[in-house]
Amino acid sequence: MDNIQETSTFIAAKNQKIYVKIWCPTHKESDLAPIVLMHDSLGSVDLWRDFPRQLAAATGRTVYAYDRLGFGQSSPHPDLLNVDFVITEAEQVFKTVLDHFHIDQFLIMGHSVGGGMSVVIAATYPERCVGLITIAAQFEVEELTLAGIREAKLGFEQAGQIDRLARYHGDKAQWVLNAWTETWLSPAFRDWNLAAIVSEVDCPTLVIHGELDEYGTTAQPQQIFAGIGGQAELQILEGLHHMPHKEQPELVIALIAAFVQDLE
Repeated sequence: MDNIQETSTFIAAKNQKIYVKIWCPTHKESDLAPIVLMHDSLGSVDLWRDFPRQLAAATGRTVYAYDRLGFGQSSPHPDLLNVDFVITEAEQVFKTVLDHFHIDQFLIMGHSVGGGMSVVIAATYPERCVGLITIAAQFEVEELTLAGIREAKLGFEQAGQIDRLARYHGDKAQWVLNAWTETWLSPAFRDWNLAAIVSEVDCPTLVIHGELDEYGTTAQPQQIFAGIGGQAELQILEGLHHMPHKEQPELVIALIAAFVQDLE
C-alpha cells in the first residue's frame, strides 16, 4: 500500500465545469507545497494514468491535476483556441483552481505544451511558485514540431483513430484534435515562443527532455534551461522520446523526487 488517497471533484470557472483529481498522501507533511500538473495538447487527467499517484507517494506531497477547458471531463470549450492560450491559462482556469483549493505555495509541473504553460505560471506567480518542472516542453515552434504534428494529423484521419481520443474526451474529441493541430500549424502561431517569459522565472527549475523527442529537438530544453532567471537543472534523457514519464516512469519520478527534496 502506498497510502495515497484519491479524490475528484468539479469546480466552477465562469459557468463552466472543470474536473480536478487529487492524490493526497495520508502520511504527508502538512507544510509541503503541493504539485499541480498541466497536461499536454491531447491530454487529460486520466491520461496521466498512475503517474500522479506515484509522484505523490515518492514526494510525500499532494498532487493536483485538472482537465483544461474543452478536455477530458471538463466542459466543452465555447470557441477555438486563441494563439495566446499558453499564456492565458495561467490567469484564467489555473487561477480558479488555486483559489478554489486555497493553494498558496505550489510547485508547477507540465508535459509538452503543459510544460510551456508551467513556465508561464511560474513567471506569473513568483511569490507562490516554489518550483518548476517541465517534461518535453516547447520553447518555440520548430520545424520538427510541425512535422510531428502533420504526421499525427494524418494518422488521426485513419479509420477508428479519433475513437482513441473519444475514450478520454467524449464528443469533444474532434475539438481536442483540432485545437492541437490547427492552432500549432496556423501561420499566426508560427512565431510563438517563451523568450519574453522564461527569464521571469526565478524559482528552482528542473527541465526534463527525451533525447529523441519527435516534437522538439534538444535545443528546446536547452533554451528553457539557459533562459531561466533562477537556479536550473537540465536532464536530457538518452534514448527517450516525447513521453519520458511513461517510457521510464521510475527514472523520471526519481529525478523529480530528488529535485523537490532539496526545495524545502
